[in-house]
Amino acid sequence: MLDTPLAEVPLVSMKDQATDPEGFAQAFGQSFQRFGFAMIADHGVPQALIDRAWAMTKDFFALPEEEKRGYFVEGGGGARGYTPYKTEIAKGAEHVDLKEFWHIGRELAAGHRFESDMAPNIWPDRPEGFRETFLALFQAFDDAGDRLLSAIARYLGLPTDWFDPAVRDGNSVLRLLHYPPVPAEAPEVRAGAHEDINLITLLLGAEEAGLQLLDRNGSWLPVKPPEGAMVVNVGDMLQRLTNHVLPSTTHRVVNPPLERRGSPRYSMPFFLHPAPDFLIKTLPGCMSEDRPNLYPEPITAHDYLHERLVEIGLIKK
Repeated sequence: MLDTPLAEVPLVSMKDQATDPEGFAQAFGQSFQRFGFAMIADHGVPQALIDRAWAMTKDFFALPEEEKRGYFVEGGGGARGYTPYKTEIAKGAEHVDLKEFWHIGRELAAGHRFESDMAPNIWPDRPEGFRETFLALFQAFDDAGDRLLSAIARYLGLPTDWFDPAVRDGNSVLRLLHYPPVPAEAPEVRAGAHEDINLITLLLGAEEAGLQLLDRNGSWLPVKPPEGAMVVNVGDMLQRLTNHVLPSTTHRVVNPPLERRGSPRYSMPFFLHPAPDFLIKTLPGCMSEDRPNLYPEPITAHDYLHERLVEIGLIKK
């Protein structure tokens, strides 16, 4: 089945996880193994919370440029707060991405052991209720991610709670993305071809056309979930952990057709990261004579993240 070309990334329902955990794990895991992507219905993130978050995202990015730039931390690697338009560039890309974004991370208690590795959150003065809304959304994404990782552990033949200690107090990031209207002559793309750094990414907002993945046959495959569904994809950390059994697939966000270039695009990816001290070490079950270990040297999640942030220009050497 995994080698059979499919027309599109399949849609699986998280409702099935409660009634048929093995069946859900197989459907989800096979989509990951074939495409590096899956589309998830019934993900459990409350729609009222999502609607409130979209409204606040649009209100924030509509603020004056000078006000938004007041939340930009120079030299902070974009870890928290605002990152201005045309800052990030995909690894190996010629042009910067046509986007601006805001990052929200995990709230840590004072004196937490990861305090030096995970920057404190920054909160804007407006729109009102921004902090409460996005802390609630962060938690909802975190909970959904835990359930999806449990299914992946099952698919890989691991205990279903295998990822729990890895992601407890993980360095996950919720990104609010704004792609402004695109000039007709723009040579750049909204987001250049890239792979994600983390374990898995959970994405809301892909209903607006533009997201594409690079399929095995070298063609770009549109990823357009039905309304209310979530797109989930493998990140490089999970690819490395699984010795490429689960591939971190190249993807991009292309510019819309000319008649749609006057419209902005918004999305909310949640980059689910392990804790900074988690050791990314190839899983024994993902190695064999036919699949030798591609990564004999383990690396901590913190060191790996730093390497990659330098590559995409968010941290300067």
